[in-house]
Amino acid sequence: MKEDKLNEEDHKARSRFIRKLIQNPNISHTDSSVYVKKIPLQIVQFWDRLDSLPNDVKDCMQTWANLSQQGIERLFFDNQSAKDFILKNLGVRHLAAFNKCYHPAMQADYFRLCYILIEGGCYIDSDDVYNGGEIKSLFNDGRLKIQPLCYDIISNTMIPPNIFTKSGTDALSWIFYFNNNPLIACSGHPVVKRALIQATLLLENEETNGLQEIQSTTGPGNLSKTIFDTVAENAEMEHTLLVLSNWEDVAKCKWELSYRNDARNWRHSNCLRFKE
Repeated sequence: MKEDKLNEEDHKARSRFIRKLIQNPNISHTDSSVYVKKIPLQIVQFWDRLDSLPNDVKDCMQTWANLSQQGIERLFFDNQSAKDFILKNLGVRHLAAFNKCYHPAMQADYFRLCYILIEGGCYIDSDDVYNGGEIKSLFNDGRLKIQPLCYDIISNTMIPPNIFTKSGTDALSWIFYFNNNPLIACSGHPVVKRALIQATLLLENEETNGLQEIQSTTGPGNLSKTIFDTVAENAEMEHTLLVLSNWEDVAKCKWELSYRNDARNWRHSNCLRFKE
């Protein structure tokens, strides 16, 4: 009971911290003097089996094709090519952790941390649809660009960004956190590195604790906790972040997709062995 209470207080403290970060207009306008190097002009996407990519997901991914005219390269990975990349660049320990990701969504979560840490670039989920908004400027410096989110536990709905990003807006039932999509940063960014370390340790702990919860192990929960812990230790790390309060001007997640109705949707497979 005491442990549950401590966990609840940790989550509340994290939400309050993220709300302050989201609603602080100075953060988004502070140029980093440390992370001045540009991010590679690459958009990286993952689907565990590209040879059986659903047509509706393929349509989402294709919306990014025109960015090639701006010199932005698109890279696609599946389960095997992701394993090859991880083994070559990070070694057997991280490959073993990836292999413990029991669901494709979890594999995508873990792989994006590996790829962005090593190469830098922009990871985007395969169900995001490009709206045509300006994106190239996000590659101009090496800060970690992250999308804020807010969830209302009473109504079981997401709060629109134009509401929860306004200074002073809050509710007791709101939970503020950061998405891990998009994940945009230079190679070697310390927050990405720490998030990967934490995810790896949690996956290695699977033998004693059973299948890990996806969000908190490799997904937005892990990234949000990492940002909270990093800035709590060193407030200057705020300046290595850029909060993308207007990401929906660039892209939106498409919910009406066929795979969301079966086990390929991680919400139906959380803490369960995945059966395609």
